Amino acid sequence: MRASAAAHARWAKVSDRVAETAPARRASLDRFERQVDPDGVLAPEERARRAASARKAYFHALALKSAKARRRGPRSATNQSPTW
Repeated sequence: MRASAAAHARWAKVSDRVAETAPARRASLDRFERQVDPDGVLAPEERARRAASARKAYFHALALKSAKARRRGPRSATNQSPTW
């Protein structure tokens, strides 16, 4: 609860959310570029194309995992405890 309140208070003071989150977006894109071209030998256009595909594959896999979890239904008191 405390962390959530602090996060909301922080974002209430930010005037340009796009600029504020730009470093995180860049880091995310860089991660996929390093994944598809760890040695940095591809042309920038090819690296960007492959990174975009790797990013799509990652988010599709997350969506599939989420769909499977929803299909299993809500946890009951007898089911396993949360993993966080």
